[in-house]
Amino acid sequence: MSNRREQQTPEGAFKEKIGQITSFPYDRLTVERFRAAFPQARWSEDLKAWFVPGKTAGRRIARWQAHEATQVEAYADEKGRDAFQFDPIESPYLEVGEAGLRVRTPFSRTVVDELREVPWAQWDSDLRVWHVPFRSFDDLRRRWATIEAAARRNEPEERKRRAEERKGTEDDRRARLRSVERKRRRYPLACNDLPPLHRPVATEQYGVIVFTEITGELVEPDTVADFYPGATEDHVWGLWRTPTLDELISTWPAKPVPENRRREWWLPSIVELRPVRRLARSRERRRRK
Repeated sequence: MSNRREQQTPEGAFKEKIGQITSFPYDRLTVERFRAAFPQARWSEDLKAWFVPGKTAGRRIARWQAHEATQVEAYADEKGRDAFQFDPIESPYLEVGEAGLRVRTPFSRTVVDELREVPWAQWDSDLRVWHVPFRSFDDLRRRWATIEAAARRNEPEERKRRAEERKGTEDDRRARLRSVERKRRRYPLACNDLPPLHRPVATEQYGVIVFTEITGELVEPDTVADFYPGATEDHVWGLWRTPTLDELISTWPAKPVPENRRREWWLPSIVELRPVRRLARSRERRRRK
């Protein structure tokens, strides 16, 4: 949309006049509403746009567009509500409200990732629930099987049952050892390729972290082969911590590094920084409460 000073002549050309040019996707009903709101508007075949005369044309068009947007959303919500009533999703994880749907599940990274892909879905940290407007019902339905399966897997009883089944198994032993190793907050680094300290970097095992110290202690590859299969006698231990929100926000994203060119560490890309920033914001909100 841009300012124009033009007037249509019988020959179809335009001469200068104060007004505003605007355009929108063609729809017969939308055009009828537009012409009712702007009876002096004229169509330009050359510009493929409408010209609305007047000094306040820009503001009037902006108000009309805002009203149209709310009408479109209201229509989409009504259509989604009808679709839900005709063929509802029946699940203990889904509630129906006046303004839309509410999704309440045990925490699951899969559920979070799926709902973030649903347009207009919003997380309510106070109620611990996802709000999904009716206009997003079709998108929610397409993802619901994955969401519900992940929610059931993360029910406390189900997680407890799986933990009982794993007790004493080789997988259980390895999981416990991995947990102990992670708590040591150390990472093997090649002596000739050390990362910068106190700056967020990406790693294969622990994601985006901040190295605080290079100890100089040599790694014994045989004792940590299960955790760090690429470690050699030329590696030393680096100590790390979780980055703060301020550190993550101030980190300038790097270009993505292909997997076949990754080392023990690399500078994180925007794709790697985004989820870590979200987690850091969540931690910050919990800390302030």
